[in-house]
Amino acid sequence: MIVIMTSRATEDDVNGVIAALEERGYGIHLSRGVEKTIIGAIGALDEEKQIVAQQIETLPGVERVIPILKPYKLASKEFHPEPTIINVGDIAIGGRRVVVMAGPCSVESEEQVLETARVVREAGAVILRGGAFKPSTSPYGFRGLAKEGLELLRMAARETGLRIITEVMDPRDVELVSDYTDILQIGTRNMTNFVLLREVGLTRKPVLLKRGLSSTIEEWLQAAEYIMLGGNFEVMLCERGIRTFENYTRNTLDISAVPAVKELSHLPIIVDPSHGAGRASLVGPLACAAIAAGADGLLIEVHPHPEKALKDGFQSLRPEDFRRLTVELAAVAAAVGREL
Repeated sequence: MIVIMTSRATEDDVNGVIAALEERGYGIHLSRGVEKTIIGAIGALDEEKQIVAQQIETLPGVERVIPILKPYKLASKEFHPEPTIINVGDIAIGGRRVVVMAGPCSVESEEQVLETARVVREAGAVILRGGAFKPSTSPYGFRGLAKEGLELLRMAARETGLRIITEVMDPRDVELVSDYTDILQIGTRNMTNFVLLREVGLTRKPVLLKRGLSSTIEEWLQAAEYIMLGGNFEVMLCERGIRTFENYTRNTLDISAVPAVKELSHLPIIVDPSHGAGRASLVGPLACAAIAAGADGLLIEVHPHPEKALKDGFQSLRPEDFRRLTVELAAVAAAVGREL
């Protein structure tokens, strides 16, 4: 439930409400605005909500109490009506600017990651993507360079000024990956790895949570809730395509998820058209559609030599194609009142 304090509420009033909620066994999230303070109470049983709300409304300084009925509390728009802005250094994700994250699926070599980082930076990307730990459907596929890959990403970031996003797959690697990256990515196969979600929830690193292959939007938001319950509210969602009966594309990119998430949640939403399509020729149109639908950012695979890529070369854009695409994306963003 959400407790909204009046603009005249004192610090003693706020502390009194917090104490009353904690006595009843609730977890507390405090949000102080310019005019009002909002207290989020987590852990209410459905049958208790009405009576507890009535009791809390009698306390000094309380304007009103709003029960949250959705199974995802912290991620819901009821809890946080205004869009959340996540700051990664000087990059604001969730605001007017559409943030472009680009780079190779996998970090393969120093030459490859440096060349790609320079290309995407010059074309307008502000965050470098690249996998150091790679999940593979086949156990014989390329699995990434692990710590060496993280070191190469950090080296590329130092040279180009780009921020880094990379995937963490194992709870035991969260601390290691956090030392090198600016954003922790949770891949589609790990959306329901609740041990991993709880572990990244204990960090204060921004997290990009990809939608599961066959997950509903509600299940996706509940996965975000696992992270936020640990105290990490720096969560952004990533639509990357879901598995359907269609086999022309690698997945089916659910563009409708973008406005749907905007209706249900305050969290920023990113779209990954590369995995959604699985075909380089379709990445551009889907990226444009994502911006038109309201996406806050894009996650795009770029490789200097896709024909030599160790992973996902078929869906990676060549540098010249990425440069052309960013020009198109800027035009679409401007048309919907945003900027690249």
